[in-house]
Amino acid sequence: MASVEEYEARFRRAGLPLFIRGYTATDDVFTRAAPLLAIVLVAELLGAIDLDWTLAANLGAAAGGLAILVGGFALLNRARGRPALALPEEVGRVELTAFVLLPALLPVVFGGQVTSAFVTAAGNVLLLALFAVGFGFALFSMLRWAGRQLFRGLATSFLVLSKAVPLLMIFAIVLFINTEMWQVFSTIPDAFLVGVGGLFAALGTLFLVARLPREVQQLEREAGGTGPELARQERLNVGLVMFVSQALQVLVVTAAVGAFFTAFGALAVGAGVRESWIGSAGDELLTLAISGERLTITTELLKVSAGIAAFSGLYYAIAVLTDSTYREEFLEDLTDEMRETFRQRAEYLALVAHR
Repeated sequence: MASVEEYEARFRRAGLPLFIRGYTATDDVFTRAAPLLAIVLVAELLGAIDLDWTLAANLGAAAGGLAILVGGFALLNRARGRPALALPEEVGRVELTAFVLLPALLPVVFGGQVTSAFVTAAGNVLLLALFAVGFGFALFSMLRWAGRQLFRGLATSFLVLSKAVPLLMIFAIVLFINTEMWQVFSTIPDAFLVGVGGLFAALGTLFLVARLPREVQQLEREAGGTGPELARQERLNVGLVMFVSQALQVLVVTAAVGAFFTAFGALAVGAGVRESWIGSAGDELLTLAISGERLTITTELLKVSAGIAAFSGLYYAIAVLTDSTYREEFLEDLTDEMRETFRQRAEYLALVAHR
């Protein structure tokens, strides 16, 4: 039987850190991210400088900014009864507040740049949120695990693809060669195009999440064995693993559809057709000469292909949700993978109880 530490390392590699007893953000998330936070703090010293100043003035501002950062964290160490320059043993709310606010002071103190201060603070809050997700749920390990299962999952997905794709591709091709589709997407601002993609992604996420609670319970019944019942946060972690696995499949299918229509459009939609559809030959990004003919990829082609891909991803997400054969085989594969992890969890909990 492995040690407690070895079991905990296995749970992290499987993307299931919430299986670890006593797992907290202070000890297990932000403390592990402390080296990266320190690198960010050093980079944010740039907030104390101004390109319009002289070299000597910028060096002085950088030194002053370093003094503010080091001095602020030294005061926190002394308040906690630690040596002033000691590395923090844990990163709690006070340290996180200092991480957000101290770098934001630099643009204000050295140049009165209030807007830059707000941007710095907001960026640090967003960064902490990303670290909370990345380290707190072992997202990177989860993605590695899902990536290893991707091809097996896609093989299962071919059952759905064989039913969904013929109708989807016919409909998508009709949309692709539609004048109004090109007129809409050729003039849409980039930010709005991202917004449309985000809207489809949010709707697809809603469909994927809809059945997760029931499927997590089913997975626990079939793979849990005689081990203790999952706690609420453990069910959340298992559900996130299932969601990432399915979302990665949807992402791959979406990217494949986008690549197909980019190639199809470059081959089939020439300059004359683009001229009649959008009033110009388009903004050329890449041109290749093949057998004396020009094969052109334009900004407008990429935008239309992205729009079709986003719609196809949503359609595919709905298809995998409603296809009973896919759901059964997906859960069967996942149950086989999770059964060993659940067995290890039971052994781990027994070890922890006898400590």
